[in-house]
Amino acid sequence: MDRWVALLRGVNVGGAKVAMADLRRLVTGLGHDDVRTYLQSGNVVFGSTVRDADALARGIERAIADELGLTVPVLVRSGRELAAVAGGNPYADREDDPTRLLVVFLATAPGRSAVDALAVPGGENLAFTVAGREVFLHYPDGGYGRSKFTNNHLEKKLGVVATTRNWRSVRALAEMSTS
Repeated sequence: MDRWVALLRGVNVGGAKVAMADLRRLVTGLGHDDVRTYLQSGNVVFGSTVRDADALARGIERAIADELGLTVPVLVRSGRELAAVAGGNPYADREDDPTRLLVVFLATAPGRSAVDALAVPGGENLAFTVAGREVFLHYPDGGYGRSKFTNNHLEKKLGVVATTRNWRSVRALAEMSTS
């Protein structure tokens, strides 16, 4: 059985309201084991014999739609993939404050031309690295909440569904998915 992490986009942060108890029940009802949630923002760690991340995401999306009447994009990473993300942040050694580091998880890898065209909005101090299906962000002065370089901005510029997690959440989910 493999460990997986499902990341729901826009849940309980101004978007769809989903109780974590309901989310655990839905994911368990799909036949997955050891289902645990992290925080209230739509993070689910679980074990499954299913080995297809897209099938897992579609199943969770469908269960949320059928049982809660909500359309919520779900991105799924294996525990190994999340461990690689947690171990591969190019900014982790530059920053002690985990609130200044974020990871944007993308549904699919963006096209090269979209990545090449991506630029930091004028007047903003941040660094980013696109690596496959993730975008690592570093806000050395803080300010993700005031930035224009947000999840919505990246979705529009890269043309893919995305969901963002802060560095503390990424590390916690990586740990949960390997234990």
